[in-house]
Amino acid sequence: MEENQQFEHRPTRYKKRRLRKGRVFFLLLFIFVIGIGVYAVMQYRSGLELASKTKHPEESFVADEPTTEIVSNYLIVGVDSRGEEQSRSDTMMLLSWNSETDEMKLVSFMRDIYADIPEYQSYKLNTAYYLGGVQLLKDTISTMFDVPIHHYVLIDFKSFESLIDIMAPSGIEMDVEKDMSEHIGVSLTKGVQNLNGKELLGYARFRHDENGDFGRVERQQKVIDALKNELISPRNIKNLPKLIGAAQGYITTDLSTSDEIKTVLSVAASGSVEIEKLTIPAKGTYSFADYSHAGSVIEIDKQTNTQILHEFLK
Repeated sequence: MEENQQFEHRPTRYKKRRLRKGRVFFLLLFIFVIGIGVYAVMQYRSGLELASKTKHPEESFVADEPTTEIVSNYLIVGVDSRGEEQSRSDTMMLLSWNSETDEMKLVSFMRDIYADIPEYQSYKLNTAYYLGGVQLLKDTISTMFDVPIHHYVLIDFKSFESLIDIMAPSGIEMDVEKDMSEHIGVSLTKGVQNLNGKELLGYARFRHDENGDFGRVERQQKVIDALKNELISPRNIKNLPKLIGAAQGYITTDLSTSDEIKTVLSVAASGSVEIEKLTIPAKGTYSFADYSHAGSVIEIDKQTNTQILHEFLK
């Protein structure tokens, strides 16, 4: 009789031990999750504080109507602002993102394209930003190439440097194809190396060789690819909250904070995103010219380049 009672109590004791172990596990898991949340919030606020003094005023922007629910076209504008009220856009790209497949396509527009700027005479494409900000640049590109633009992202070069140093404190790995130093503020040597924000910007801006602006556009596309790889790298996940916080001050965009966070996290969570690239004008579709009011320009075959662009974005 006593022996039977001992066997009856044993399962009960084992069950209690399992319950205690389960409670401890979930308690530790809860503390871990809360810890991550607190860390993320603190890092986000740290990024906000870091960029609070450099917040740029939002630009006026009227988006084109979306053609589909899953594809968005972002106008990316890099500006060499040195304190003046007006400045020209140094980098002009169109990023087309399919949120369903995570497919990305990047189009770089040469800044010396002789462009039809609405309500102005023709000038270099980068003059459109000088004359009317993001809106006029967007209208110029969308009208000239018949492509809708739904959002914009504007960043000046100083802010770019700061964001790179937050995203990748150890630098971004780049294969520098030659020694570079002329008019970029840094000296780079040939070879694979990790570049900090200032060095990476210098690499992207270098154009004093036989390839000129065409070589610079190729390097800018390489930099975008490298940044994408850093963004989705597991080792940099811990830097994302601070990066998103700092972006509120360093980047001007029509996107809300929640949209920015959702976009960054979506790209990071995808694990692998390939970016197809195109440069406008395409090879063999342009010639060089010179005008007294605009200087040296690139005259393009607009119809052919529009067709190439549309086929690429399909």
